[in-house]
Amino acid sequence: MQNLKGASLSFPFAAGFALFAVVPILMALRESVYTQKSSGLGFGESVVTFVGLDNLARAVGDGVFWSAMWRVFLYAIVVVPVTQIVSLGMALVLDAARRRIAARFRIALLLPYMVPGIVATMVWIFLYSPAVGPLGKFFGLLGLDVDFFSGDMVWVSIGNLVLWGAIGFNMLILYGALQSVPHEIFEAARLDGASEVRIAWSIKVPFVRASLVLTTLLSIIGTLQIFAEPMLFRSVTPETITKDFTPTMMIYNQAFQVGDINYATALSVVLAVVVGVASAVFYRFTNRTES
Repeated sequence: MQNLKGASLSFPFAAGFALFAVVPILMALRESVYTQKSSGLGFGESVVTFVGLDNLARAVGDGVFWSAMWRVFLYAIVVVPVTQIVSLGMALVLDAARRRIAARFRIALLLPYMVPGIVATMVWIFLYSPAVGPLGKFFGLLGLDVDFFSGDMVWVSIGNLVLWGAIGFNMLILYGALQSVPHEIFEAARLDGASEVRIAWSIKVPFVRASLVLTTLLSIIGTLQIFAEPMLFRSVTPETITKDFTPTMMIYNQAFQVGDINYATALSVVLAVVVGVASAVFYRFTNRTES
């Protein structure tokens, strides 16, 4: 009876998980094995046909999709480590500061994360604008002609935007983990002559490794599914950011522009598998490293 009462507390989570995670996955798998075609020139009645794994096979062999995936992968191997390093550095600095000062800066650093992604992207597009944005004029004073929407700079521009919005959340998690470290260990290390840098590297960083793995894992998942930022950037630089620039943009295009919802669902399934495999490999590697 006691076990039943305890298990009942998890029912709301289990029900929500089943409704908003398991059911959509099953619906996606179902949609991916069908295709919808119209007779004539596309104006006739639509006919739904069972095609088995044809949509998934087409998605796996789609070169455009994998080009978009490779593009995002190259972006991820740069922006994810940079985000974690900056977040960890800020958390360590805040942990070394006085509590009153740390509280003020903690709120300030968290504010960008609280701004909705669409709003943040629009703000940065304005800042990047060569016509009215202040950044272009600032670099112009230094004799530099920087086009933030060019092919060479667009990933840098998006990465800077993502970094600005993500470091506050990651920093807060890492800072919270640092607060749980027994301060007696620091005092003992200082008595042994350890510098603050050595304490941070040899004591604090190992203590927050689990939190660092968590934030990195979340960053990997979010980066591979990047959508809002390049989608809004496309409105100002369509010649640089195509409709298939990222995997999620390609899925959106297939679903709402082309109208092939079944193939878009198959692409979503493939993307989910890629994200799951990447997350599992990273977790397996870090777990082995820790042990």
